[in-house]
Amino acid sequence: MNQEQGMRTITYREAVKEAIREAMQRDERVFLMGEDVAHYGGCYAVSKGLLAEFGEERIRDTPLCESGFVGAGIGAALGGMRPIVEVMTVNFSLLALDQIVNSAATLLHMSGGNFNVPLVIRMATGAGKQLAAQHAHSLEGWYTHIPGIRVLAPATVEDARGMLWTALQDPDPVLIFENNTLYNMEGALSTESGAVDIDRAKVLRTGKDITIITYSANLFKCLEAAERLAGEGIEAEVIDLRSLRPLDDAVYLQSIKKTHRALIVDEGWRSGSLAAEISARIMEQGFYDLDAPVERLCSAEVPIPYARHMEEAAIPQAEAVYAAVKKVVQHG
Repeated sequence: MNQEQGMRTITYREAVKEAIREAMQRDERVFLMGEDVAHYGGCYAVSKGLLAEFGEERIRDTPLCESGFVGAGIGAALGGMRPIVEVMTVNFSLLALDQIVNSAATLLHMSGGNFNVPLVIRMATGAGKQLAAQHAHSLEGWYTHIPGIRVLAPATVEDARGMLWTALQDPDPVLIFENNTLYNMEGALSTESGAVDIDRAKVLRTGKDITIITYSANLFKCLEAAERLAGEGIEAEVIDLRSLRPLDDAVYLQSIKKTHRALIVDEGWRSGSLAAEISARIMEQGFYDLDAPVERLCSAEVPIPYARHMEEAAIPQAEAVYAAVKKVVQHG
């Protein structure tokens, strides 16, 4: 698509950068801080060039201490700023769990409603880049367990571009998980794109035979599998959750009323997963709409391997989505 049609092609990386740039232009309280975000331009080059544009006061390199700079972000938010804190990878966020879970998520409650923490934390997540076990897990499901925070997972360039500004308007902490395999992905974006709704899931493909519920990079694997299934007469409805906390139950429950079958695709581990939570909600609220048991497709319960063929085998792939759909449809 081209400019004349009101659309342009942009990478996910550039969409995130544009979102940061626009937020900083619109609100002088917004600043970015994290490891290597300034002079190096970010681990995934998302912030490359922003230091020259905004200066060291607003694009801040931090020491290699997640608990320290996440804590500083909380303090800045309490002081009236609108910080964007970048954590290089979700695994490293574990070093800041005390700050995120015991401080950012609880201060509004513990202050009797007097102190909001308008903090946005961005972090890379997911496997597929041969980054091995300490850099490649999908732990966003862990954070969905915590009251007091919002958890977002932008999959499309539209959401990568539009979720940040909406998140910065939220008076409470927002965590944005960006799958590292998406940064080079190109997509069409409206030249008039802006903030997006972060409360609603989206149906990205309509169908009548099964509902596939997913998020982030798995969305595109599910769409690929759905295209193949359509050639065999199986029409899958594919839903992008977008927001992982709170979940938009209404969209997928309404879809299941039509399809009567559900597959949940989640790059987290199966035990205690976000997929398990969604499955439980379907059983609680939509049991009598089902013609077959809910199926879950998750990552193998192992630390993510380094070797490419083993890494690919450990996480959901389009072929596995295809096979899981066939299993559910044939069951009914």
